[in-house]
Amino acid sequence: MEAKLIERLEAAVARLESLSAGGISARGLPDGVDEVSSDPSILAFDDLMAQYAARVSAAAEKIGGQVLDVTKLVLEAFSVQKKLLIEIKQTQKPDMAGLVEFLKPLNEVILKVNAMTEGRRSDFFNHLKSAGDSLSALAWIAYTGKDCGMSMPIAHVEESWQMAEFYNNKVLVEYRNKDQIHVEWAKALKELYLPGLRDYVKSHYPLGPVWSASGKKASSAPPKAPPPGAPAPPPPPPASLFSSEPSQPSSSNPKQGMSAVFQEISSGNVSVGLKKVTADMKTKNRTDRTGVVSASGKETHSSSPSFSKAGPPKLELQMGRKWAVENQIGRKNLVIDDCDAK
Repeated sequence: MEAKLIERLEAAVARLESLSAGGISARGLPDGVDEVSSDPSILAFDDLMAQYAARVSAAAEKIGGQVLDVTKLVLEAFSVQKKLLIEIKQTQKPDMAGLVEFLKPLNEVILKVNAMTEGRRSDFFNHLKSAGDSLSALAWIAYTGKDCGMSMPIAHVEESWQMAEFYNNKVLVEYRNKDQIHVEWAKALKELYLPGLRDYVKSHYPLGPVWSASGKKASSAPPKAPPPGAPAPPPPPPASLFSSEPSQPSSSNPKQGMSAVFQEISSGNVSVGLKKVTADMKTKNRTDRTGVVSASGKETHSSSPSFSKAGPPKLELQMGRKWAVENQIGRKNLVIDDCDAK
């Protein structure tokens, strides 16, 4: 009995060794990528591409030219995102610099699309801008938590499409009565994101990508050492979408003129720099208050024609309630003896 048991154990060990030598796991799948590729979230991404991306591609094939070129880049960006999602399941969560390096392949594709909108304005400029602006939605994969400076993944996808929709609507209006293939392309591009990508993120990554706790570490770009004696070079600019440094707010630049006034008012610090009015400075509490009526600082010219028809001077209390002071030309020391607060 014991001999048979030992033989069975030896056979099992030999089989496991043979499977390990061939790079096959005990589940019958190759180690690493193939196993992760069967993950429900990855399979759902394939369904997303089959259902929505295929429509955009089919319409672009009929249009051709730059529209087809930019559509291929859009699909390439989605393909890169799928590869990154597979790697995330095998990689530990990196720091910000490591995350920028990790997402570099996706950012490079996005930069290619943005380059197509530069230079001489194309006849398909609205198509190119719609496709280029829409790719910022793929940056949801960079969400690492509430303090990362991004909206939640679902909200980020929706907000990103709102930027692209301005140009997408221009395509719809321009070709509504001219060429329905362009209209179909614009509608299919929108559905790729809403509801396509949005619903995918909502179902599988509402709180952002889930990194592996025990996977490999993400590699960071090694800094280049400056030559001996040379000053250290400034840090390179961050990637266009996935930056490791927060952007400086526009308020950091000092404003001048009325802009500074409105900024000060909006900040609520309108009393800064003003002197405080104490009780003894108020008119009702001043001890030096008198009934002396002073003339203006400038001398009045009696030769002015406006005073040639002046009436007789008047300084009297009328009806016991108000003083009438008229035509006192040139007199500076008029005194009213009977003063009352009323």
